Amino acid sequence: MDYSILTYIGLLFTVALIILVGTISGRKVKNASDFSTGSGKAGTWIVCGAIMGTLVSGQATIGTAQLAFSYGISAWWFTLGSAIGCLILSIAYVIPLRHSGNVTLLEVVSKEYGKKAEAVGSLLCFLGIFISIIAQILSASALLQTLFPISFLVAALIAIALMIVYVVFGGVWGAGMGGIVKLALLYVSALIGGIAVFGLAKGYSGLMETLQGIFCNTNLGEINEISTQEAVNHRYLNLLARGPMKDLGSCLSLILGVLATQTYAQGIWSGKSDSAARKGSLLCAFLTPPIGIACILIGLYMRGHYITSDELAVLGTIPEGMAVMTSSSQAFPLFVLNHLPKLFGGVVLGTLLITIVGGGSGLSLGAATILVRDVFYKIKPKIKESKRNLLISRLTIIVILLLGVAAAASFSGSFINDLGFLSMGLRATAVFLPLTLALFLPQHIRPKWILASMIAGTAMLLAAKFASLPGDPMWWGLGVCLMCCIAGFRRKTA
Repeated sequence: MDYSILTYIGLLFTVALIILVGTISGRKVKNASDFSTGSGKAGTWIVCGAIMGTLVSGQATIGTAQLAFSYGISAWWFTLGSAIGCLILSIAYVIPLRHSGNVTLLEVVSKEYGKKAEAVGSLLCFLGIFISIIAQILSASALLQTLFPISFLVAALIAIALMIVYVVFGGVWGAGMGGIVKLALLYVSALIGGIAVFGLAKGYSGLMETLQGIFCNTNLGEINEISTQEAVNHRYLNLLARGPMKDLGSCLSLILGVLATQTYAQGIWSGKSDSAARKGSLLCAFLTPPIGIACILIGLYMRGHYITSDELAVLGTIPEGMAVMTSSSQAFPLFVLNHLPKLFGGVVLGTLLITIVGGGSGLSLGAATILVRDVFYKIKPKIKESKRNLLISRLTIIVILLLGVAAAASFSGSFINDLGFLSMGLRATAVFLPLTLALFLPQHIRPKWILASMIAGTAMLLAAKFASLPGDPMWWGLGVCLMCCIAGFRRKTA
């Protein structure tokens, strides 16, 4: 790995910038309402920053490059599904959510289907968000371990320390303002990274010729079962490379997960007007996909020039002209370290770090809001008092992130994006249908069947995941949810 003092200067400058933004935004936080929703004062770009600052995170960047390293352009489904979700959010959900008079999605569900549905939905939704927080910690640890000779535990603790600074003092304002700064830096980084790939690979044709060469002319093709030109093209130039049901199910998980996630709803509620909220989410829909394309290009380039330690263990020797990296999750940070100018590379790495930090902190804010408002309030109503509420919200975020570090060690060998797809799927099976039916089809579904759909749908999704049933687990979970809701359908009473 090619280190330089300029790399670290660029990185530290970028991290310092985002910490400054978080500190300044903290001055806007006077009470719990400011912390959770910005008291409804955010403009279009703050709304966009709050949503995109969490949505475009470690999974959309490092995770997408990692998946592209193994499966090519099918890695685009994470950012593409996110964009479609934001588009639907803007068109169909912004107005009903803002006019509902609630601050959490589960409050919407509770008004229509009762406290039991709210309690179960809160816990299941929290679980889904928590899995995504684990993915952010894994992304940050992969980046930090690429930069510094430190253990996973040290890297993970550094990551959550930055997440705590980012959001604990600023809440939605920190996530929104930081998201805008991060968005600008990320777009410049992605643009330069994509241009660099085409320059280094001598265009698209050179990129594909390199991939075809390493798989068709070395033993790497045999161990990956893609040793012909047709097989290489099918793997890396196919949006459905992992199978139609798998990849389309992953996309559906993202679409429905965006609509069922507390963090993104908080961005909507933070808007100073319906128009600002709609425009903010619409901006996210248009700005997200290009970042995925840039990350895919980087993943493809790294596949043509690097093997992983696991592949080396099988091959025994390094193919000529290639290098070794510990894990495919290091594809993006290693590309920046070894193939971009040092000072700018440091800025890009700093941007990646704050991208992950922003994602993790935004998700932890959403998870904490669910626990505080949908669980703690119900157990002890006295904590609604403003100052204690703010303190409890901040402490809850810290505890969630510490638990995330403990859990992340168990998933260190996973595809980061697969955790993201699972996370979104869990949120969708727990919240999407109950929320949608409460907003658009009230008094048509019996509450006990909504409760059944939450529990049975989530159980089916997890069973499909761990039993490796065909297709994406989302299809199985959502199918059970739909059957329960159909069983509980009734005509609207007068």
